[in-house]
Amino acid sequence: MIYLDNAATSFPKPPAVAEAMAFYLKEVGASINRGVYQSAQEAGMVTLSLRQRLCRLMGHGDPTHCILTPGNTWGLNLVLLGALGPGDHCLVSAVEHNAVMRPLRLLAERGVAFRRIPCDETGRLRLEEAEGLFRPNTRLVLVAHGSNVSGAVQDAAALGRLCRERGVPLVLDAAQTAGHIPIDFAGWGLSALAAPGHKGLLGPSGTGVLLLSPEFARSLRPVITGGTGSASDQEVQPDYMPDKFEPGTPNLPGIYGLEAALRWIEEQGLAAIRAREEAMCARFLAGLRDIPHIRLAGSWESENRAAVFSLDFLRRDNAEAAFQLEQDFGVLTRCGLHCAPAAHRALGTFPQGTVRFSPGPFTTDDELDQALAAIAAVAAG
Repeated sequence: MIYLDNAATSFPKPPAVAEAMAFYLKEVGASINRGVYQSAQEAGMVTLSLRQRLCRLMGHGDPTHCILTPGNTWGLNLVLLGALGPGDHCLVSAVEHNAVMRPLRLLAERGVAFRRIPCDETGRLRLEEAEGLFRPNTRLVLVAHGSNVSGAVQDAAALGRLCRERGVPLVLDAAQTAGHIPIDFAGWGLSALAAPGHKGLLGPSGTGVLLLSPEFARSLRPVITGGTGSASDQEVQPDYMPDKFEPGTPNLPGIYGLEAALRWIEEQGLAAIRAREEAMCARFLAGLRDIPHIRLAGSWESENRAAVFSLDFLRRDNAEAAFQLEQDFGVLTRCGLHCAPAAHRALGTFPQGTVRFSPGPFTTDDELDQALAAIAAVAAG
């Protein structure tokens, strides 16, 4: 089996992830903020360690403003539903995932307007056109930092400067970049960043993070409320962080697993992980150039991209191609529209979609070469 679907969820995980989750379930078992006994305090310290590691990784200075979520979609919904109301306007990119577009469509029914910032043929934003899209009532700019279809990585620093000049909060969806590419929350002037725990961060499913600036956190309305183990004498949600946005019992097995994954990333070093990913991008793209009867959706350059490669098989139905890749060669991919029809429309691959190949940190050069040979065989028909 050659697993090339890391853009959907990373596999395999570092061994310490499963070990930490099993340790919690077998030896700890307690929740946090609900007890003062030793195991509950230990769980609380692991949770704090996770917040600190996430902040260090992504250039954020305040662990109290690191919200642990059940996933990236949850974090994006917290931002969109908590920040926008009737009469507001939002800017998004032309290549957004449905985790952004479906909440926006729901908000449109409530009087929220949105516009898409155009992109070029590789999926990168035309920032010069974005300037004319701001309105007096633009309350938010939310952009996918890396495309889950083309792999294009946006210039977050330039976008941050553009938003700061207009006093509009910038939010990044880092689903395809967190754990892959250095992120500078403070330096880029972000107001929020959402990321899943189970992709580049190498943790378990059902985990995620939402980083908030203090100013944005104060203005953001909580959309889910409930027990926090704090201020229990009140029937209103606490307004201090992180309790304001963390109701209910957290996913402690997931927290233990994600904390172990972040520890592994720190031990390897994000710079080394990124260098390896860039080398994989260069190797895979070089191999694709020699294969006829395929079309790459996105840039042929290995710079400023995530390790996400979407192919349109010109002589085959893409679903049939993906099936043959698995059945005949053991290459596991994702075929279709990748929950991002807007991206496929922008890249000219709608409605047929593409076959997506996404290696991860445990993918070997030999596996990449085997995948390239399989692509050539399938593309030939």
